[in-house]
Amino acid sequence: MPWSQPVGAHVPDEDPLSVARERGADVVQFFLADPQGWAAPRRHPQADAGVAVYIHAPYVLNVASLNNRIRIPSRKTVTAHAAAAAETGARGLIVHGGHVRGGEDPAEGLGNWRKLFERQAQHGGFDVPILIENTAGGEGAMARDLDMLERLWAEVGDFSPGFCLDTCHAHAAGWDLDGVVDRVLAVTGRIDLVHLNNSRDGKGSQRDRHANLLGGDGTIDPDVLVEVARAAAAPVLVETPGPGQAEDIAFLRQRL
Repeated sequence: MPWSQPVGAHVPDEDPLSVARERGADVVQFFLADPQGWAAPRRHPQADAGVAVYIHAPYVLNVASLNNRIRIPSRKTVTAHAAAAAETGARGLIVHGGHVRGGEDPAEGLGNWRKLFERQAQHGGFDVPILIENTAGGEGAMARDLDMLERLWAEVGDFSPGFCLDTCHAHAAGWDLDGVVDRVLAVTGRIDLVHLNNSRDGKGSQRDRHANLLGGDGTIDPDVLVEVARAAAAPVLVETPGPGQAEDIAFLRQRL
């Protein structure tokens, strides 16, 4: 049966389109700067029409933070990466949910997410959709648990953010992947992208260690992952170890 959903991978940013062709991907994700730093995003050639592009924001960003030295540069960096992503022809910018520190009120972190969208709305909004991604662990996280995610959407839903569902993060956070799409849709109303990753650690571990869909290192049944992808009916990206990505993509092409 022919595949019906775009399938691809997170790839190195030096030459993502060539890597996409090598791995049989028709959708790719990459960074425009060091994911562990605050550098300005690099300009990148416009993507080919045949390859859909998503950009992932640096991991260090935390727009929920109550620390001005983190929150303010995080806001500025999200805006800069959204503008650069638009120049690249990207369909969205993926941003992790972030967190507040122990003892701090999560409501303030949720409010900081709203302020991000409110401030940018005064300038016409972001240049590409912002896709908020669920995270694996951490106390005070804005997108680790479904109940907190519901509170987050109550703050930002008016601005129509997108949502990126990461299966490794969900599994590590203790979510049951059976029926997870329906539960997420009941909160967000949408799933714009799926990061379909296996997990090297068990359910509820709160450890974000990705594994290939196939190959023996993962603790999630690949058939369960396929069912999540099917139910989401959204573009699917694997953020799995590179040597096995082509096999992961081929597996999904056969099953979707």
